[in-house]
Amino acid sequence: MRTAIEVADIFRAAGPTYRKAHAGHLSLTQLKVMSAVEHCRTAALGGHVEACEDCGEWRIAYNSCRNRHCPKCQGAAARTWLAEREADLLPVGYFHIVFTLPAEVAAIAFYNKALVYDLLFKAASETMLTIATDPKHLGARIGITAVLHTWGSAMTHHPHVHMIVPGGGIALDGSRWISSRPAFLLPVRVLGKLFRRLFLTRLLQFHDAGRLAFFGSAAHLADCRAFGRYLSPVRKKRWVVYAKPPFAGPEAVLAYLSRYTHRVAISNSRLISFDETGVTFHFKNYRRDGSDRQQVMILAPDEFIRRFLLHVLPRGFHRIRHYGLLAGSARKTSITRVRELLNAAPQPVDNAADEPIEIRPPCPCCGGRMIVIEVFKRWQQPRGPPDKATTNRESAS
Repeated sequence: MRTAIEVADIFRAAGPTYRKAHAGHLSLTQLKVMSAVEHCRTAALGGHVEACEDCGEWRIAYNSCRNRHCPKCQGAAARTWLAEREADLLPVGYFHIVFTLPAEVAAIAFYNKALVYDLLFKAASETMLTIATDPKHLGARIGITAVLHTWGSAMTHHPHVHMIVPGGGIALDGSRWISSRPAFLLPVRVLGKLFRRLFLTRLLQFHDAGRLAFFGSAAHLADCRAFGRYLSPVRKKRWVVYAKPPFAGPEAVLAYLSRYTHRVAISNSRLISFDETGVTFHFKNYRRDGSDRQQVMILAPDEFIRRFLLHVLPRGFHRIRHYGLLAGSARKTSITRVRELLNAAPQPVDNAADEPIEIRPPCPCCGGRMIVIEVFKRWQQPRGPPDKATTNRESAS
């Protein structure tokens, strides 16, 4: 069901003016995202006509843009992805770990998204895998599913990686499963120190190789000495690695993943209104507790669009990645071995999972099954439904 206000409505109303005002400053990828969001589920993308098999109710369904930044298209993508991941769940507790970049480093990432976001993934995953294999801690090979988010609740630039990690791993000799403590996986202070060292070491290597770009007020950071002075306080501060309590079970892991894996900077459900005062939406102020955490913000349309476009990922960039036991090349073998070590039965194979997931809503009149009776191309409109009176006269004659 369509919400009262959507991101697409804001883009359609304020997008043309925004594009004109920022001509030459928007990337091709950002322009494509704006166009996709504006045209999603409209006649511009074509569609089909559905009819109820029982009562004959008739409706038009326009095609989705399928852009990964579109708030309306992520539900179906998330369902498909989760169906593929369900067989990988293990009968153990799962932990949620978050690696966050300090504000000073996030500012560098703003100008070097592909390079720094990739480094965030690599440094965070290597930190987890290294500390987990250390006999002083877990002494095992673990699996990781990592998801990149680049936003805070107010759509500001806030790069961080969410990790879902099974509570244990395979011993280094492969002979047994080593379980973590019930409410503790790895020490966050140790993780934070190694994460900081790995990340800054490689960031400096990128700078020395001339691979980092700086513009505007940050242009002076192209100088090696200025860059070193800029990073000096970052070397001394504590880098935040947050470990949330373990999930209640595999079902809770799936529920969490369904909310996080395909999330975009803001969902349509958070929008309150769009009028001459601006765009009003809900956000969470994490500096407050209790009922004060949920607050309301109003942004001018141009600022709303600017913040939304901050989080458009570079073309081809993968925001969901798997490491260790869950890495693509070894995932099936590793999961089979873990189930053997845990004496756990393999997940039953659901033959229905190979079939397309039925996401077509039922008939609004009788709840019957809707079938496609006509397909129409982009920028075309379907033919109107047949007039029942005319059809009856033709049948009688």
